[in-house]
Amino acid sequence: MKWGVIATGGIAQTVTADMLKVEGVQVLAVSSRDVTRARAFAERFGIERAYGDYHELLADPDVEVVYVATPHGQHHEVTLAALDAGKHVLCEKAFALTVAQAEEMVEKARSKKNLFLMEAMWTRFNPLIRKVHEAVRNGEIGEVRSVRATFGFAHPFDANDRLWAKEAGGGALLDLGVYPVAFAHMLLGVPLEIRAWGGKAPSDVDSDAGLLLGYPGGVHALLSCSLVANLGSEAEILGTEGRIDIADPMFNATRAVINGVEHTIENEGYTHQIRAVEECVAAGLTESPSITWQHTLEVMRTLEEALYQLGVDYTAR
Repeated sequence: MKWGVIATGGIAQTVTADMLKVEGVQVLAVSSRDVTRARAFAERFGIERAYGDYHELLADPDVEVVYVATPHGQHHEVTLAALDAGKHVLCEKAFALTVAQAEEMVEKARSKKNLFLMEAMWTRFNPLIRKVHEAVRNGEIGEVRSVRATFGFAHPFDANDRLWAKEAGGGALLDLGVYPVAFAHMLLGVPLEIRAWGGKAPSDVDSDAGLLLGYPGGVHALLSCSLVANLGSEAEILGTEGRIDIADPMFNATRAVINGVEHTIENEGYTHQIRAVEECVAAGLTESPSITWQHTLEVMRTLEEALYQLGVDYTAR
């Protein structure tokens, strides 16, 4: 398939490099608000076409699928435009700023009937995470009673930095906390109770957060994320008959211990996710069986409630 990449930041560079490792993938075009950056990006990765506006990329009839790598604050606008332009879409996480935005994006894709839309939660396609999930489903650690997951690092405050800027969708939860929340959702589903506590930055975004998610029968998830402390990124799944430990980085797992037995894989980055998109589109699917639209919306509802409890509100946008 012929891909277009929208934005040229760090995540776009990393994912594009991995796209080029996948047989059959052609990155045809890239766009940036600064056309000189788009041209430099294109030259670096051997991309044929560079545009100074994402609308120009979307108007390119040869682009079949777009990867939306903009800050969270633009996901809603760009994804809607891409779907209206008849493009399949892989949109970075967090999927949107609000549940309402995410629902509109999903409804737009549903109305198109033949277009694929997926949140880029690459962790779900990691072979080791799939192995862990299978072990849990097969009862290898008994009944899961507790899930613990963290992701955090210290990042100097700068109101103009996308991680701290509210207009860009900054803050710890949407950028980092989405990983632990999605991990808990994969294992336990939708929580009955959500409790969040954390700090706020001068730019009115969350600086860090701790979440307690409650499930039937006392099952719970303890999750934390931070932009002000080096938490690392690890996970534990504790069951009545065993445990699973996933080493840092949990979001791109290469080492896990299941009931005392170590399992390792080589780091293949985003390639698994890109292959999954290509396979889904080739099969005529509009959503991924691994990350359904319902999954994305359920995670967004947890994030929005947690943000509300932290005093961060994007719903007024």
